[in-house]
Amino acid sequence: MQKREQPGRRTVLGAAALGAGAAVLGGAGQASARERGGAGHGLPVPLIIGHRGASGYRPEHTFGSYQLALDMGADVIEQDLVPTKDGHLLCRHENDITATTDVSAHPEFAARKTTKTIDGQQLTGWFTEDFTLAEIKTLRAKERIPGNRQHNTLYDGRWEVPTFDEVLRWADREGRKRGRPVWLHIETKHPTYFRKLGLGLGLEERIAKALRAYGRHRKNSPNFLQSFEPGSIQRLGRLVDCPKVVLLSTLTSRPWDFVEAGDPRTVADLITPQGLRWIAGFAEGIGPDLTVIIPRDKDNKLGKPTRVVKDAHAAGLVLHPYTVRNENTFLPADYRRGTDPNAYGDAFGVFRAYLATGIDGLFSDNPDTALLAAAEFRKR
Repeated sequence: MQKREQPGRRTVLGAAALGAGAAVLGGAGQASARERGGAGHGLPVPLIIGHRGASGYRPEHTFGSYQLALDMGADVIEQDLVPTKDGHLLCRHENDITATTDVSAHPEFAARKTTKTIDGQQLTGWFTEDFTLAEIKTLRAKERIPGNRQHNTLYDGRWEVPTFDEVLRWADREGRKRGRPVWLHIETKHPTYFRKLGLGLGLEERIAKALRAYGRHRKNSPNFLQSFEPGSIQRLGRLVDCPKVVLLSTLTSRPWDFVEAGDPRTVADLITPQGLRWIAGFAEGIGPDLTVIIPRDKDNKLGKPTRVVKDAHAAGLVLHPYTVRNENTFLPADYRRGTDPNAYGDAFGVFRAYLATGIDGLFSDNPDTALLAAAEFRKR
């Protein structure tokens, strides 16, 4: 979390303010909800979320990545959670650990390689639910996209795969050292898939138990809970009082729990005023794909902003869209510079375009760049 400073244009909606009242839709009520949301927390707006830590500079979801993001001043640091065979929560973006660990180099685990269908996608590799925590701890993390971030491969093998409990202890220790809480943005990954395995690997109950153990289960606790499955957020809401964010993919996509339940709604339906009011009944924010905020045209250039920021704010919701990265390959075509896809493009221009829409926060692999861009808007 960045050193506390005076709030800018407005304070972030979050921990202390919005419980069930977030769903009360009246003009004055909505405005006051957003204004009072950050009171007592000191989170600036727009806030910057270290995406899997500072994953532009260190292998994602390692203590090297988390610590660097914190030291850079990221306001919030993200964790994605998946379970082990024996029920421990790991910080991995996916349960498929083929690309983010050295598991393929361990002959003792060669027979664990398998093919599974997860949220409708067939994958072949090694999966966390087939390993005990003790076995996972024999592995080492590595860079997920070495073709784009060759410099990150320097750190391959330096860190273990962290558990959520270890992250909570780290955040507690760093918070005491700095005299202010370390904010976390905690995601349930594939919660329906894990629950349907029938192995007792439900994510929400484990997360709630861990948060309670560290006193992070309250409305004013320094963490957001997030998921691409609205049902997971609703389940978490019955277990803990932390502020919650529904993640939204591209417009034509459907949350996987909707697919499983036969719910025909797409993300396009969820960002209508009616859909946003429904989300506001159990969550405090949304985390849309950036293309939901500003679409790209047929040439992959930025188009015009949609109404989603205005409509979400009208429903009393904040927006934490994802993800801005500095490299050309991840940027809109009109913000790329030069011909090297892995060189930095005009990242500041992209940050400026998205922040100008009035979003309340933003995920980035490059917290230092993002914070410099956000500073321009926090002064207003």
